[in-house]
Amino acid sequence: MSSGGARGRSGPAPDLNALRRDREGDWVILTERTGPIPTWPLSIPASPAELLHWERAWTTPQATQWEKNGMEVEVALYVRSLAEAELPGAAANLRNLVKQLQENLGLSLVGLARFRWKIADSPSATTASFTRQSPAARPARSRPSARERFKVVSPPQDA
Repeated sequence: MSSGGARGRSGPAPDLNALRRDREGDWVILTERTGPIPTWPLSIPASPAELLHWERAWTTPQATQWEKNGMEVEVALYVRSLAEAELPGAAANLRNLVKQLQENLGLSLVGLARFRWKIADSPSATTASFTRQSPAARPARSRPSARERFKVVSPPQDA
C-alpha cells in the first residue's frame, strides 16, 4: 500500500493575488456568456424545475468554458441532481454529489480556484493585468496603524 503523494484537493487553493507570480498566465478570465442556451442533451426530458436550473446555469460566466469543452451532458447531470436535491427529504449523499458537481463545473469558489478561473468584474477587467500594486496606488487605510494608535503616557507629576 502506498502513501503520500499528490491528491486532487491537497494543499491550499491557488491564489490569484499571491506574491509569487510565475504562474499568473494560467488564470482564465471568464466573461458573460452570450448566445442561445443549448438544447437539453439527456434522453429523459427535463422537468420544469430542471429547465429553470438549466437556463440559469447557461447564463453564468463558467458556461463559456463548458461550451468550449462540450460539457452539456455534465451540466445536465448537475442540473438533474440539483433539482432532486432540492426536494424535501432528499438524501445527504445526493446533496454531497451536487456539491462535488458544482466544484467540478467551477460553480463554487473552490472550483473556480482549482481551474484558475476568475470571473470578470466588468468588461474592462478582461484586459486587466495581475501585477502587484505600488504602495501609492493602494487604497488608504480606514483605520490608523498600530504605531499610530500607540499613545505615550507621562507618569503622574507628584509634588
